[in-house]
Amino acid sequence: MALQGNLRDFASTEILQLVGTQRKSGCLMLEWNTERAVVYVHEGRIVATRNPGLAKDDPLMAFLRKTHRLSEEQYRGLLTIQRESGRDLEDLLLNGRYLDAQELAVYIERQILDDLQRLVRWDNGTYRFDPNVKWPTPPIVSMSMEGVMIEAARRVDEQKRFVAVFKDPYQLLGVRDLPDPDEPLSEEERELFGLIDGVHTVADIVETAPLSEYETYEALFRMLDSQWIEVVGRRDPGTQAPVVEHPGGVPRNGPSILRELAVAASIIAVVAALRFSSQLVHLTARPAPKDDAFAAAQVRDLRFALDLYHRERGTYPARLEDLVEDRWVARDQVRLPGYLIAYRSEQGGQDYALELQQDR
Repeated sequence: MALQGNLRDFASTEILQLVGTQRKSGCLMLEWNTERAVVYVHEGRIVATRNPGLAKDDPLMAFLRKTHRLSEEQYRGLLTIQRESGRDLEDLLLNGRYLDAQELAVYIERQILDDLQRLVRWDNGTYRFDPNVKWPTPPIVSMSMEGVMIEAARRVDEQKRFVAVFKDPYQLLGVRDLPDPDEPLSEEERELFGLIDGVHTVADIVETAPLSEYETYEALFRMLDSQWIEVVGRRDPGTQAPVVEHPGGVPRNGPSILRELAVAASIIAVVAALRFSSQLVHLTARPAPKDDAFAAAQVRDLRFALDLYHRERGTYPARLEDLVEDRWVARDQVRLPGYLIAYRSEQGGQDYALELQQDR
C-alpha cells in the first residue's frame, strides 16, 4: 500500500526520516506546482534522486554539465547512444569510460545533496511513496538517511548566510590576495580565481563556475572570509554584461564548438588538463605519475577522440596519426613531453590499447 499525503501536513524531511527509520525500499515521488522530484531508497538509504534512463531534465546529466565534467560533444553523444540502446545514464558513463566508478559515485552524491537541499525547503505540494517502484540496478551509492538529512539542513542554514553576504547579484568581485601555495584548494576553487577579475558579477560567476550554485557560494564565502577576494564595485543592471567564458576560453554565448571536431577536441584537451585527473588504464612499466593531471587528461581526451572515430567509421584507426590527418585532434595532442604514447589497433580495429610511459 502506497503512503501518500500533503506536504502541509508532513514535511519532506519527516517522510524521509520515517522511510529511513523503517528501512523501506521504494520511491518517494513529490510534486509542487510544476516541479517534480523523486527519491529512490533501498533499505532506508538513499540511492538516487533521478529516474532510470536519461530524461531530458535528468538531474545527474544537468549536474555533470553544470560542473563542466561533460562537454557538449559528450552530452550529445550520450543522448544518441541512450536513444539507440535505452540504457541508464550511469551505465553509459561507466561502460563508456567517461568516468570511473569512484569518480561517478562522488558526482552522484553531490547531485543527490544538491537535489535534497531544494526538496527540504518545499512547504507545500503532495507526496507518494510506492514500495513497488524500486531502483532497477545495483546502486552505485548508498547514502545514510540521517547523514543526508543533517547535511541538507546544514546547507539550508548556510545558504541563508550566503544570501545575506551576497545579496546583490550585480556586485563585482576582484582578487585581493592570492592564497598561500600550500592552502588546500580544489581544482574547481582554483578555477574560480580565473573568473574573479573585477569585471564579472556574483551572478556571472555563479552561472559559469564549475560547481553547483550552493558549492559556488560556499567557495566564494570562504574566499571572502579569508580576504582572498573583495567587492570592487557594482555593475548597473542595465549595462550589457561581457561575454562570460568557461575556464579554458569557450564562450557561453558564442558559436557551437561542434562545427569542427578538431577544434572541439583541442578545446576539450585544454579544459580537461586544467580540471580533471583520472586513473589511467592499459599502463605498462614506468607509468605516468598518478598526480600528473595533464597527462591523465590528455590520455582521456585521446580516448574520447578514438571513440568518436570508431562511432563514425565503425573501426578504430590503424595509427594515432590517422586522427591528426583526418582532423579529429591536433598534432600536439598525440605527443606528450616527457612521455611515450604507444597505440595499437586490436581485434581487427574493434578494440585498441593505449600505453603511456615516462620517457627516461
